[in-house]
Amino acid sequence: MNELIVGLIQQTCSADRQANLQKSVEGIREAANQGAQLVVLQELHASLYFCQTEDTDCFDLAEPIPGPATDLFGDLARELNLVIVTSLFERRAPGLYHNTAVVMDKDGSIAGRYRKMHIPDDPGYYEKFYFTPGDLGFAPISTSLGKLGILVCWDQWYPEAARLMAMAGAELLIYPTAIGWDPRDDAGEQQRQRDAWITIQRGHAVANGLPVIAVNRTGFEASPDPHGAGSLFWGSSFVAGSQGEMLTQGSVDQEEVLVVTIDRSRSEKVRRIWPFLRDRRIDCYADLTRRFRD
Repeated sequence: MNELIVGLIQQTCSADRQANLQKSVEGIREAANQGAQLVVLQELHASLYFCQTEDTDCFDLAEPIPGPATDLFGDLARELNLVIVTSLFERRAPGLYHNTAVVMDKDGSIAGRYRKMHIPDDPGYYEKFYFTPGDLGFAPISTSLGKLGILVCWDQWYPEAARLMAMAGAELLIYPTAIGWDPRDDAGEQQRQRDAWITIQRGHAVANGLPVIAVNRTGFEASPDPHGAGSLFWGSSFVAGSQGEMLTQGSVDQEEVLVVTIDRSRSEKVRRIWPFLRDRRIDCYADLTRRFRD
């Protein structure tokens, strides 16, 4: 199957978990009505982005796998006969939590999960307080639609992650995301950040000869800290082809359901004319496992 129809659900989120989930479900149904076979949701779409501050009460948002969210989206995947990439705050054990993407296959089963590997700790993004770094490695998830290379948000800045997924046979690179601006930044800085985010992911597509799917949330979310500026998520969800060409892109500030067709046969064609994997000097890359070359 060379052509794959993909749906991206870009949404705002509130403190009402059921409303957030209902919005995701409605978006999936809309994408399915447009023929989507694979639907990708944004990072942590069941809640506000709670990592703006450090608050132990937020651990109550976490849930097990399997659990309520995987039951909901598994039933929906089976009903609509499609594959869903969802995202949740995973409660693995008391005091042990992950930022996890879960893939539900067409039969409603859990095809696999990916635990976010790179965990940021920046002003407004205090994720190290909440998330244990992933321990499942960079392993594609096999589904009825092929091998999906799932990575999450901060992972998207690391070419090593994309490369290792490609080397393990991923046919698509998929990034559920929650990234935005500090509203205090000027327009020039905001533009540079958004452009960098798009550029590096298009670079992963080029370097690996694979389509890239990035799904980001949109809307302003106030900080629980009265002195915090909040986060203005920049949307801009997109799909790039295997030469980095833009196939579709969402707006900065609107909730949207994007549906696009990917020609997966192009990856083979592109890798034949740009054989980056063939020409890698793997005998000279040992220092990549070091933190820095002094």
